Amino acid sequence: MSNFPPCPNCQSQFTYEDRDLRVCPECAHEWQATIGGDAEEVPGKSVKDANGNALHEGDSATLIKDLKVKGSSNVLKMGARVKINRIVDGDHNIDCRVDKVGEMMLKSAFVKKAKG
Repeated sequence: MSNFPPCPNCQSQFTYEDRDLRVCPECAHEWQATIGGDAEEVPGKSVKDANGNALHEGDSATLIKDLKVKGSSNVLKMGARVKINRIVDGDHNIDCRVDKVGEMMLKSAFVKKAKG
């Protein structure tokens, strides 16, 4: 048996942890890991943009400077729109989709949160 709480969907005791999610192998339900039973933010996942604003999954942001793409002759231009898919640990802490370029990892220091 695991030390994880039972599945809130089917009450299965065979739940396990996958990154910051809990997963039930019986009903395939996934839910956010919580601390102390409250819906608190998972520690270590707090990411701030160049202006100090908190960034979250699903937010839109813009680049604050031109960035060369490593291993390519492409350049991401300042002001390009970025859609944040997820926040990850590491040096490049934003997994995102850049308009007209595609999926890539960026450092949060090179983006600012977009309004609206």
